[in-house]
Amino acid sequence: MRGSVTHPRPLPGTARTRRAAGAMVSAALLLPLLGATPSTGATDDSGTGLQRAFEDAAAEYQVPQSVLLAVSYLQSRWDAHAGAPSVTGGYGPMHLTDTRMALSTALHHGEGREDPRGDDARRPLHPVAELPEDAEFPARLRTLPKAAELTGLSTRELRSDPAANVAGGAALLAFAQRDLGEPLSTDPADWYGAVAAFSGADDSATAAAYANDVFDVIRTGAKRTTDAGQRVALAAQPDLVPETSRLRRTGLRAASAAGTECPRTVSCEWIPAPYEQFGDSDYGNHDLADRPASQPIKYIVIHDTEGGWEGVINLVQDPTYVSWNYSLRSTDGHIAQHVKAKDVAWHAGNWYVNAKSIGLEHEGFLAFPDSWYTEAMYRSSARLVAYLAAQYGIPLDRQHILGHDNVPGPTTAAVAGMHTDPGPYWDWAHYFELLGSPFTATARRSGGLVTIRPQYPANQPVYTGCVAKGETCAAHGSSEVRLYSDHDEKSALIKDVGLGTTPTTGVNDISSRVSTGQQYAVAGRWGDWTAIWYLGQKAWFKNPAKQPTAVPASGLVVTPKDGVDSVPLYGRAYPEASAYPAGVPAQAVSPLPYRLPKGQKYVVGDTVPGEYYYAVTFATDAHRVVVGKDLYYQIQYGHRVAFVRAADVRLASS
Repeated sequence: MRGSVTHPRPLPGTARTRRAAGAMVSAALLLPLLGATPSTGATDDSGTGLQRAFEDAAAEYQVPQSVLLAVSYLQSRWDAHAGAPSVTGGYGPMHLTDTRMALSTALHHGEGREDPRGDDARRPLHPVAELPEDAEFPARLRTLPKAAELTGLSTRELRSDPAANVAGGAALLAFAQRDLGEPLSTDPADWYGAVAAFSGADDSATAAAYANDVFDVIRTGAKRTTDAGQRVALAAQPDLVPETSRLRRTGLRAASAAGTECPRTVSCEWIPAPYEQFGDSDYGNHDLADRPASQPIKYIVIHDTEGGWEGVINLVQDPTYVSWNYSLRSTDGHIAQHVKAKDVAWHAGNWYVNAKSIGLEHEGFLAFPDSWYTEAMYRSSARLVAYLAAQYGIPLDRQHILGHDNVPGPTTAAVAGMHTDPGPYWDWAHYFELLGSPFTATARRSGGLVTIRPQYPANQPVYTGCVAKGETCAAHGSSEVRLYSDHDEKSALIKDVGLGTTPTTGVNDISSRVSTGQQYAVAGRWGDWTAIWYLGQKAWFKNPAKQPTAVPASGLVVTPKDGVDSVPLYGRAYPEASAYPAGVPAQAVSPLPYRLPKGQKYVVGDTVPGEYYYAVTFATDAHRVVVGKDLYYQIQYGHRVAFVRAADVRLASS
């Protein structure tokens, strides 16, 4: 998607003054007992302001400090984001929600010029679907007003003051514990049910998955410096065994994972996308297939939804809309599967990629207005991706775990309309750490390749257009590094000839940006600057030794064969015409508006045969997988990947 500047801003809650003691019964239930013993769970880092806030709130509301710290870690990793809301209107270290935007006015696949199916053997698909009627938001999206009632703090304080936000989270946990009829115990093991309830989940499996994650954090411990420079730590309690039987007291409905393809470590439900035929010989909203027997699954594509959970779930069940394989919920990491892995969903805007990928939609917005994702969703997504990668032999690297913004336009006409999610604020470094495949140096400093790896919190390039066109976005950690035409930040930005526009700092303009984990061949060095080959040009980025934005790497590269000035690039690896059997029209092998010039090198991510899945009818008996003899190399050409014919280039080690 492209982050729209027309999304409705969450309406701030009405500020409330601190209430007099005893004004509300619910608040009175949470008043601390005289002489209560402070809860445990902190380390000797307790001198910092935020660490002290956890200590004070735990003591005031009689919540074990380890429980409070672990819940906050799973929500935000203790970051406050300067008071900016998450993708679902959650604020502060405790991710207290106050959202009025569970439905979006701009839909991920229903706006822009991209054809989600991306198969020019069929008419372009530009889906239009009506959003469901607005309804009362679920309790999981209204925890901040509830915290205001319990604490007497104003909603403004709870949004903007991290210490107040922590107190609000402690009050909610204590309320949940009381509501379950449990005592305010000093033993963290007794709080399993309250933690499950705090998740806001509406079924027991999701609540349990969330609580299990919280207690895993307590067992393993954690320590980090927050986005505000606060050092916070949680001491490990490896022998802690929570009282999981307390989950029954929540009264949450049982949910079945029957029919899903998910690891047992996540909560997953089956909400099928419809495979239905309707008028004018058309059908929706995916294609039946037989993967991986018929063709390999080589990619996982990461999207964001540009809408709230309830609206998105309704849309994927609309046969006239499009589809994706999984949706992930922000507040608790819950997963819904819609399309089996064997079948082909319509999500990436490129039929070649669709036919060989699994698409994951993450609840949230690319740039509205500050967009941060919860740790609960990152962890759930990483577990799902690791599971799928193991099932289908998908390498855990940025050539195979793609953002939607890395998927190439299939043809020249499609390049400018391709989507740009999940955008610069998706934390790829943290995500791959959760996948167990962190980005590390694989060569000496003078190596011929680099892996992009800025320090996410400190890397804050300026973006515009998050809320209004041309308006500077809020300062925010980013996974991306900006590229210049010279080793000078005053020089021109790198231009993408396929877009045909002057490059900008717009949050949706990916023409002059590289992303964490992507690899490029080194084209030069100058002081604190490194040049790479990018979009057929020498592109420079700042890479100081004291705060590097890339690390040395090694691998395979391609360059044009001798005697050739340049070779064409493609957005899909389709077979040669002679490979198509009777009854299957040959698809054009259409070059993109890009070339790979002599003397330049590009990193190889994979070697693939030309392949096309012919599926233009509702009945599957005419479907065919066509495999050619021509081989292609998948390369990291610009921000997006591209394909080059193996016959046109020379393969070499970096």
